Amino acid sequence: MSDLILGIETSCDDTAVAVVASDGRVLSSVVASQLEVHAEFGGIYPEFAARAHISSILPTVHEALKKANITPDEIKAIGVTRGPGLIGSLLVGLNTAKGLGLGWNKPVIGVNHLRGHLRSADLEQKRVKYPATILLVSGGHTFLAHMKSAIEVELLGSTTDDSVGETYDKVGRMLGLGYPGGPVVDKLAKTGNASIPFPRPVLHKDLEFSFSGLKSAVSRYLEAHPSADNYADVAASFVEAVMEVLIKKSERALRRYPSKSFVIVGGVAASPQLREAAQKLCKSLEVELCLPPLRWSTDNAAMIALATFDYVDLAIDKKANADLQLTIKDF
Repeated sequence: MSDLILGIETSCDDTAVAVVASDGRVLSSVVASQLEVHAEFGGIYPEFAARAHISSILPTVHEALKKANITPDEIKAIGVTRGPGLIGSLLVGLNTAKGLGLGWNKPVIGVNHLRGHLRSADLEQKRVKYPATILLVSGGHTFLAHMKSAIEVELLGSTTDDSVGETYDKVGRMLGLGYPGGPVVDKLAKTGNASIPFPRPVLHKDLEFSFSGLKSAVSRYLEAHPSADNYADVAASFVEAVMEVLIKKSERALRRYPSKSFVIVGGVAASPQLREAAQKLCKSLEVELCLPPLRWSTDNAAMIALATFDYVDLAIDKKANADLQLTIKDF
């Protein structure tokens, strides 16, 4: 059997644990969802998230081992999200990993959550060809990066304020669509006309992103037009503005940094509008579009486990232990 890593992801709301082999095969992936916990708040309530992690983390670990049909003796190391994320949620995962590492006598490696997303496209099968340009679009982050290899990452530009995923959620809340907003906003947008001229923030400012102005423009429009009759048009116009910004910036990066693959990761990578627009872009530039399967687009522990393999041998050489003396310091 290939080397195995147990991955633990608790950066935000869901408690996720997975067992992954070195070739990217996912032997198990178990998620304890907190959607019902936070739905009434229209977003994540940090204290409740941490409490829910505490109650679900060990049962989730045991279920992941059971589904993978392995014992702790068969894993090579434990990979755990060390940040960024909600501090209370992160501490639950980190302390659990440290305790398991001590009990099982296994090295524990702290993994940057963003690096996990960068590696998610190679889960189940190897898809990324290097050099690659990466667009990460999630609830907490939005950035473009260039990767010469799985461990050589150059940040090209990031958001100066809100992430695109956060903006989706807030617009969804304005439209009364509930939480999370992304999928329902995209679905509603398909039934409307993009007839409202919402701004395209910093469209011509190199590779940086900004979405607070777009969010504010939607809010102002809804205050001036409180009727729900044209909410589908609002959604369609909002999504069109977001897509133009993401695709224009991505095209700029791809032309500046020649790449074999254009990789889109993070929760917003599940957007059908983004996938369709990216496919057209890649066809025009003759670049291979690389997308993780939908189940690996959102936060998951399998991506953390796969990212751990990039550094596990170095960690063991340095005798990484439950005190996390070796962490992945970049993303």
